[in-house]
Amino acid sequence: MALNTQVTADHNAPAVTQILAQFVATHPSKGWSDAVEHDAHRTFLNWLGCAVGAAHHESTQAALAAVQMLEPAPQAVLAGLASRVDMASAALINGISSHTFDFDDTHLKTIIHPAGPVASAAMALAEHLGSSGRELMDALVLGIDVSCRVGNCVYPQHYDRGWHITGTTGMLGAAAACARLLKLDTHQTQMALGIAASQPVGLREQFGTMTKPFHPGGAARAGLMSALLASKGFTASPKALEAPRGLIQVFSTKYDWSEIDRGLGQSFEISLNSFKPFACGIVIHPSIDACVQLRDKGVKPQDIERLELRVHSLVLELTGKKEPQDGLQGKFSVYHGCCAGLIFGRAGEEEYADEIVTREDLQTLRRKIVAIVDDSIDEASADVTAHLHSGESVHVRVEHAVGSLENPMTDALLEKKFHDLSDAVLGQAQTQELIQACWSLGSSDLKALLKLCVPG
Repeated sequence: MALNTQVTADHNAPAVTQILAQFVATHPSKGWSDAVEHDAHRTFLNWLGCAVGAAHHESTQAALAAVQMLEPAPQAVLAGLASRVDMASAALINGISSHTFDFDDTHLKTIIHPAGPVASAAMALAEHLGSSGRELMDALVLGIDVSCRVGNCVYPQHYDRGWHITGTTGMLGAAAACARLLKLDTHQTQMALGIAASQPVGLREQFGTMTKPFHPGGAARAGLMSALLASKGFTASPKALEAPRGLIQVFSTKYDWSEIDRGLGQSFEISLNSFKPFACGIVIHPSIDACVQLRDKGVKPQDIERLELRVHSLVLELTGKKEPQDGLQGKFSVYHGCCAGLIFGRAGEEEYADEIVTREDLQTLRRKIVAIVDDSIDEASADVTAHLHSGESVHVRVEHAVGSLENPMTDALLEKKFHDLSDAVLGQAQTQELIQACWSLGSSDLKALLKLCVPG
């Protein structure tokens, strides 16, 4: 006997696809406050630093080698590399590299990393079209708004089901950004979103592997191709997002339609973006911050008998790898993150190198950590107590980790992070020029910035 798996559908959903398409196609250039504009530049700066920093990582190099088998036309720059590839492949590879270190931006309301898909697609297409820096920044703000508003609509049930929401909304944001750059009208943009809606990318099962950073790259490529197809008359359902068998209702048992148009064109999701001081999943950050504070209080790893870590259940669900075997797995280990904070006082990309993650003293310290689920603690908080051999206990509670909206990274810290990622790839002087080009992108030529992305 067949099981009845039918779910009650909403046949009266608002015209989400059309609403978002009209917004993208008609919203005025720089139609937001100076504060939003600055947030957009911070997002682009952080994204590009992450992409450059991972240019020589094995995942980026493997993706480039695979793409080069297709003999791509040299249409677009790859951040931090001398190679050029076709724009769709550039969107893919820059998306992969920007997320490889798990150091990119986070829209905390949904845990989406929005810039990876959107900026990767938009920069590649903008270069090919000869777009201005202003046009690229407009596309970035609008594209991120689309992906995050759809994310708001379906989170957390969609994510809880096992989808990687960065990739499964990112193709929509990338399509919207590219439609804007192509100057598509509302109908064409609606088609671009409809085409993209059939291409969600990403399963949480892939966390800790190279395929996790593939998700924003794959979403970037899918979104760019969707906009190109729409520009040539390719069609899709005009209700591809909201229909009973459309993306949103298939995605999730929860769909809050009010999240789509609440404040649309007045408030912008890019202003809810946060930036990571630590190169790992955002839910680990409060624990790392607490351990850095323990270190600052004089707690030494060799003095610890037991480290008691109290966190929300989501932290262990996402990052509960007790014995990570390499750097990628280390990014999903709250235990390794705590060790990095205590031993090094930081958790940058260097602290997630394979040889660090497998080092004997870190393995020894990891085994002293006892993680306790306490859902009375917010996902964005952590409570850590170091019980010392002396009998003394040292306690730290972090309500809002550095990098959160309540305790954000300053522009100066973002620039330092960029240098830490990019200096070894581009050199200190060129990195500084590139940073300045990012800050002025909204009022300058894109070509100068693209030139600075290439070594030498």
